[in-house]
Formats: sequence, structure tokens, C-alpha cells
Amino acid sequence: MDWESWQQRWDAQQLGYLPDREERLTAMLDAVEAACGPTPRVLDLAGGTGSITRRLLARLPRATSVVLDVDAALLTIARGTFAGDSRVRVRRADLATPAWRDALGEPDGSVDAVLTATALHWLSPERVASVYVEAAALLRSGGVLANADHMPDPGLGSLAEGLARVRDGRTANLRSATDTPDWTGWWEQLRLDPVLAGPTAERDEHFGQRAGDSHTESVLSSDWHVDALRAAGCTESGLVWRGLDDALVLGRVP
Repeated sequence: MDWESWQQRWDAQQLGYLPDREERLTAMLDAVEAACGPTPRVLDLAGGTGSITRRLLARLPRATSVVLDVDAALLTIARGTFAGDSRVRVRRADLATPAWRDALGEPDGSVDAVLTATALHWLSPERVASVYVEAAALLRSGGVLANADHMPDPGLGSLAEGLARVRDGRTANLRSATDTPDWTGWWEQLRLDPVLAGPTAERDEHFGQRAGDSHTESVLSSDWHVDALRAAGCTESGLVWRGLDDALVLGRVP
């Protein structure tokens, strides 16, 4: 199985929605290196195929990572990608309930960084705040929790609709120019693959709908996320990166 090809297809599909995706992930790893040095132990939260972990290890080869997600199809790609790599463990757990901590099997204070991108908007605001509390407890002293997602700036309220149009225009042009499948097309490709069809069917059953359908969107401001990180016990929290109405927020525990 050519797992690298599937990783590249996932990256291309994601880039078709997030043209500045590499910038936000680079900023995230900048923060990890600045806070944790060259050998961090990382939790790649809602990590999917392990996109963050792949970039982490390319940049900091002595790092280690746990990739955690609930999506059986994406985790199949992650397991195939990192098979035989002692630096990476892959775990399945659902962030919808606090039980994900039990499935993870890691004690409090066991990781240097918890990283997540374009994922927590699937949860309700109350659950996002709880995940921050649960994840922050995993951090060692001085560790960081970083989340990159759709986070409008509340001070630019009248521009929100215009910024969204600009972003959508950029992504539509990119998908058209590269002939990249959209979100629905990506899952259709997986359903046709003899290895990935089974895990994708399991994923569809878990979410109770086909992958192209709508899902929960918690459109929360960057200020909301910064405040939630502080409430979770991060004595330092703030904005690390912004691209139109997307942002990367980071909190650091004492």
C-alpha cells in the first residue's frame, strides 16, 4: 500500500480549503520548538492521518508523538504511514466525551505539547472548553497547548463576511487549478479502495452520516479560545498566527 500517496492526497485536499495551511502548521511547530526544545513529546490531538506529526518529525527528528483520533479511515492511513517508527504511537479515541483520556492511557504531566488543527470545530463550545481542560492536564510544566482553526477576530465583525468570501474564492481557485477532489470526493476515493473501504464504512457509521454531509460548526472567536485556554490553567495564552478569519492560539502552563 502506498501510504505516502494517500498522505499527499490528503494534504492536497486540505490545501484546497486552507491555502495557508503550511504557514499555520509551521507557526505551530515554531512555538513547540521555542517552548520545548528539540526533543518534545507531543500529543497530536484529533490528528487524522498524522499530518502534524509528519511535519514535527521532519523538523525535529528526535521528537516523539502520539496520534489520536476517532476516524477509523484516517487512522488506518496514519498506522500505515508510521508502521515500524518507534517514535510514533497511534491511538483511537473520541473527544466527544472525557473518556478519551482513558483510551489515551497517558498520565497527567506526561507530554510537552498538545497540538491540534482544523478539528475541534466539530465539537460544541462547551466540549471544546472541556477538551482544553483535559488536554492541559497532560502537560508538563512549561508545556504548550496549540489549536489552529477557524477563529474570527471579534474586533472585525463587519469584515467577517467579506473575509470569508475572499478565503472561499482563494480555495475555489486553488481546487480548480489543481483539479483536487473536494471533501466529498476524497471520501469517495477511500470508499473505492479495497484496503480503506472497510475503515471508511466504519467511519461513516460512527458519524451517522456520509462524510460529505454537514457537521457541527463551533465558530468561536480567537478571543474566546484565548480565554478558554486561560480558564483551563494556562497562565500564558495568546495568538501566534492569523490568516484572514483563521488563527492559531496557544496556551502555556506554569
